[in-house]
Amino acid sequence: MTNPEKNPQPTVCTNHPDRSTSGTGLSNGVTVVDGANGPVEILEPRAVPLGGPRGMTVQRTLPQKARSLIGAWCFLDAYGPDDVAVTGGMKVARHPHTGLATVSWLFEGHIDHIDSAGNWATVRPGEVDLMNAGRGITHSEFSTQDTTVLHGVQLWYAFPDADRFGEPGLDSHRPEPVTGERFSARVFLGSLLGTTSPVATRLPLTGVELHLEPGASLEVNVPADHEHGLLRVTGPLTLDGVDIPRHGIAYTAPGRTTLRITAGEEPALAVLIGGQPLNEQIVMWWNFVGRSHEEIATWRRAYMEEMGFADPSADSPLPPVRADGAVATGGIEIDELLGTSYEDGRPFPQFGTFPPGQPAPLPAPELPNTTLRARG
Repeated sequence: MTNPEKNPQPTVCTNHPDRSTSGTGLSNGVTVVDGANGPVEILEPRAVPLGGPRGMTVQRTLPQKARSLIGAWCFLDAYGPDDVAVTGGMKVARHPHTGLATVSWLFEGHIDHIDSAGNWATVRPGEVDLMNAGRGITHSEFSTQDTTVLHGVQLWYAFPDADRFGEPGLDSHRPEPVTGERFSARVFLGSLLGTTSPVATRLPLTGVELHLEPGASLEVNVPADHEHGLLRVTGPLTLDGVDIPRHGIAYTAPGRTTLRITAGEEPALAVLIGGQPLNEQIVMWWNFVGRSHEEIATWRRAYMEEMGFADPSADSPLPPVRADGAVATGGIEIDELLGTSYEDGRPFPQFGTFPPGQPAPLPAPELPNTTLRARG
């Protein structure tokens, strides 16, 4: 999924907000509540339209100005349950990613995924699809024609510096449910509740779907060096006695070894994410995760040229025009250039051939006039 905001703005963020809600403290989507085992931060969602006037709306809880990372997790959208006949479903045309992995997890409906590394997949409920963007990839996502209700979450996590220029790829896994007293869970990434996902994440991470019966209380043992976020999907839910708003996240800092999750008078559905703090400064803008303003500007320019939105620059391996006089665009012309690179050594990405009838790629928004700042 892309970040569809037409004018994404850079902000200076911190992973260690103070407990004040005034001034420069937690005034941007985050509040702190005293829980049974210490402070719990509540991250409030904001509505973001995914597409045009009839497009579906997602609830974005990460990033926040006051907290942009939970472990390496840097982006979380929740959506649905949506009537596709009303919202139009998911229609996200070809767009780029760098330096991150996208994680798709559905509760209902199906999404077709196509990417420039040659991967085609249908995302199904209870099956994780993790796309490693590595040094660069483009993909598209569309809800299938047989989908009537769409309900799920889309997450990104930033790769550590040592792993962010690898080859792109796609991993899928269908975890077996873990059951206990009045709860069930699916561990789609990392290790928790006595089970481990085989999907490689390149740094310690956790991703778990949780179902709790009405009134059920679950005590989860967690690594003390991880921070965690609990997303409330449906049903009343508390973390350590603190109420979580619908589509909100309850965050806990490293140091805890247990989390107490309790449902209200209705069944509860939640997603627990966590991991070791990344401890690296990142720059995240639109669909790119980098380390500096200059990196983001370079990737944006390359994508715009490779997709035909801008004339190729002097260091581009793209031909300036095709035989018919048009600017070269992604497709056959791109594939003919495999094995070439830019003058600074950046490898030219393999875009592959997308099927006929795919809509035009999404153009990148304009970069801000001010320098993009690193996020903690």
